[in-house]
Amino acid sequence: MTGFDLTRRGVLAAMAAAALVTTPLVAQAVDTGAYPHKEIIFVVPYPPGGNSDNLARIYADRLRQKLGGTIVIENKPGGTTSLGTGVVARAKPDGYTILLATSTAFTVLPHLRNDLPYDPVKGFTFVGSLAGYLPVLAVRNELPVNTLQEFVDYAKKNPGKLSWGSAGVASGGHLAGEILKKDANVQMLHVPFKGSADSLTALLGGHTDFLIDGVGLEAVKSGRAKGLVTFASERNPELPNLPTPKEAGFDVTLPFEGFWGIAVPAGTPQAIVDKLAKAQQDILAEPDTRKRFGHISLSASWKPGPEYAKDIDASRVYYGDLLKKVQITQ
Repeated sequence: MTGFDLTRRGVLAAMAAAALVTTPLVAQAVDTGAYPHKEIIFVVPYPPGGNSDNLARIYADRLRQKLGGTIVIENKPGGTTSLGTGVVARAKPDGYTILLATSTAFTVLPHLRNDLPYDPVKGFTFVGSLAGYLPVLAVRNELPVNTLQEFVDYAKKNPGKLSWGSAGVASGGHLAGEILKKDANVQMLHVPFKGSADSLTALLGGHTDFLIDGVGLEAVKSGRAKGLVTFASERNPELPNLPTPKEAGFDVTLPFEGFWGIAVPAGTPQAIVDKLAKAQQDILAEPDTRKRFGHISLSASWKPGPEYAKDIDASRVYYGDLLKKVQITQ
């Protein structure tokens, strides 16, 4: 038979076919409403032990309680955050793979690499901002300096002898050191590591002389290193006696305040993005969360996804200019 079958059997067959076509759409709506019904993979593009990893674990613990599901942290270090960021970009956009988004991945690396395994502009949907950064300029205890002025004077008297470690090329700690070199007109050696934890180990072991990173906070508080300044526009509440560079007498061009956020692959259903955003906003409003962030030299910072995306766009322009000034190129 050709054409439309208007018999009862034909009508029933057509109804059955229509049901088969619409079933996936109904199932998708049910899955979205029940989110999460399986474990969420939370990709951290840094190795364990550093500030980013500590931040992720605090957040994952609270998110797990908010959503009632299982969240598994997967550390994917490499390529100065590009490896882990690329993993999430290629993941299925269903809300079960989320990213600890870093300013390095979205605002710095696009100026330095043409072969990024992700699209920093179109590859993600941003859930919202998570935390800002209050890095500490910490030096090894044996270094004969106690203030930023003494540090600069020492560096000028010993050109090229001071070294600093960071979480990798173009990381926040690297750029902060390059800014200090330029603005103070001193020569120092950069030593990149796989993560902040490794750079701290090198400092405490006497293999490097200083770092500019939040991981220096506990080392300074415990007396294992000396803090000179909080390398930001405001003091670190955990180290209230530590001045900012400006308060220490130096008009240093501070980098655009570093930040972290949460992102998911582009195409993730909006209902899931909204559910994650609501949970994140609630988490960051909690005094206990803000206190725990402060202990690792971070400040809780909530902005909705679209507003956070605008900050990223502005920061990308800023870092493009900064990288040229400190002569870090592809």
